[in-house]
Amino acid sequence: MNDNNTVINDLKKTVKNFVKEREWRQFHTPKNLSMSVAIESAELMELFQWLSRKDAEKAMSSGKLRDNAIDEVADVFIYLIAFCNENNIDIKQAVDQKMKKNKKKYPANVFKGRF
Repeated sequence: MNDNNTVINDLKKTVKNFVKEREWRQFHTPKNLSMSVAIESAELMELFQWLSRKDAEKAMSSGKLRDNAIDEVADVFIYLIAFCNENNIDIKQAVDQKMKKNKKKYPANVFKGRF
C-alpha cells in the first residue's frame, strides 16, 4: 500500500495545490523546508516548555493551549508533506522502511517497557 491508497495522498494534493496557487515552490528547497519543520516543532515544544507533566496533560484536554498545539502539529505536518512533495518521498513507504529498521534496532523482547 502506498500514498495513492490512503488519505495521505489527499493531504499531499491539498498542500501541493496550496503551494502552487501561491507560486511558493521557488522557496521550497530541502534546506528551507527542513528548517521550517524544525521551527514549527520548536513552536510546539514552546507551548509546553515550563509545564509539569500533569499541567501539560490537563492543558491538552481542552482550551487555548490545546488549540495552539493542534495548529502547530498541523504546521509541522504541512511542512513535512511539502518536503515530501518536493523531494518525491512516499510517506507510507518511508514509514514502513523506517519501522523495519526500528524493529531491528529496538527488538521488543529487549526494549519492552524500557528505553
